[in-house]
Amino acid sequence: MISAGDFRNGVTFELDGQVVQVIEFQHVKPGKGAAFVRTKYKNVITGSVVETSFNPTAKFPTAFVERKDMQYSYNDGDLYYFMDMETYEQVPISASILGDSFKFVKEEMICKILSYKGTVFGVEPPNFVELVVTQTDPGFKGDTATNATKPATVETGAEVKVPLFINEGKMIQIDTRTGEYMSRA
Repeated sequence: MISAGDFRNGVTFELDGQVVQVIEFQHVKPGKGAAFVRTKYKNVITGSVVETSFNPTAKFPTAFVERKDMQYSYNDGDLYYFMDMETYEQVPISASILGDSFKFVKEEMICKILSYKGTVFGVEPPNFVELVVTQTDPGFKGDTATNATKPATVETGAEVKVPLFINEGKMIQIDTRTGEYMSRA
């Protein structure tokens, strides 16, 4: 059990039969009246975000979300297969669970599979990936002085804004959380 007074960012707990994760919290002690905890939380299964207040003494059952490293193997239509590195078991996951940041993942990359009581609800790719630029407009001499960008397609098919000096065949580092170019690799 966890009390609302012990909330921290990232804490998962059960609320009305749903698994939720604290995104933001704030302990409020008004001059008049009782203290309360203003909380913004996300339903980890559906992704919906709710903002509400709790009494600091309110208690909730703790929810243990399992995070397991698995290797992305291949996709077959709408199913993406991940391999457990310990048991070599193949786990199929629907494309609807993957999320937008999965477009930067290529085969054999290690991802974190998020599950609650055996039900997979999310896939976290690595925070930073290194990919080869497969298509972009050529750069010209003198393009390094400004911070202008151009679109580039990487080997997974995703499109990223890169500086003008990046050319086809170059390896770049991308932050999968924001989808932004970080540096040359």
